[in-house]
Amino acid sequence: MMRNRLGMVMAVAVTLGAAPAFSAEQALNYAFFKTRVEPIFLKKRSDHVRCYVCHSDSNNAFKLQKLAAGSKSWNEEQSRRNFEIASQLVMPGDPANSILLLRPLAPEAGGFPYHSGGRQFANKNDPDWKILAQWVRGPKQAATPPKK
Repeated sequence: MMRNRLGMVMAVAVTLGAAPAFSAEQALNYAFFKTRVEPIFLKKRSDHVRCYVCHSDSNNAFKLQKLAAGSKSWNEEQSRRNFEIASQLVMPGDPANSILLLRPLAPEAGGFPYHSGGRQFANKNDPDWKILAQWVRGPKQAATPPKK
């Protein structure tokens, strides 16, 4: 009986020891978010308003920080808050189950049936959708520098 308990304790210890490595591997990259993802929220897309227009005044889970008058980007503190909010709407390592990517994606491409801002992304080949997915996939994917 004692041997079984010791075996169970060892199994739990090994599992817990592996958890930080897994979560560190799946961590979301703030620098990538700030330089590559945040600009998508401010970008004008044909036939749509910017994500920022609706999501800075919204009462839903995805509420972006309001820009200062005359500003074209967020300050560091605001970007950190945007990162925190957006991070809660994704499953690190799994874009296919991340609401931030699915809500604005057309239903025929695997997105949700309703998004009050319309279909920002017709399919998963949209370059901006790919950037969001790259961020969610994690550090190995998010290390790619932006194209100039």
